[in-house]
Amino acid sequence: MIPHGVEIFVGLEPIDLRCGFERLAGVVEERLGRQTRSGALFVFFGKRRTALKVLFYDGTGLCLFYKRLDAGGFQVPRGLEEGATHLAVEEHVLEELLDGLRVEAPTRGPRPH
Repeated sequence: MIPHGVEIFVGLEPIDLRCGFERLAGVVEERLGRQTRSGALFVFFGKRRTALKVLFYDGTGLCLFYKRLDAGGFQVPRGLEEGATHLAVEEHVLEELLDGLRVEAPTRGPRPH
């Protein structure tokens, strides 16, 4: 159900999942250096990695998706570069993340800005 061709950015640092729309939008712009209303999907994990939030703009407003796993935790991909704050991933990687599967960071460089 992820739109084909959409940019997807995974935040690598855990966040407080009590954050709402405005605070997450601030994280996108301050930590990830991206525009919240660009149409991209922004994925954030909590400290325990048992839950995540996805923030995106659908053209009319900000949307927030929240998922908590019943058992286990999400496997956050590691950044390719030391000190990386986010990672660009493909649609299939996000689908695997949402299913709770272990995913690896892409072997190619990040998408162009």
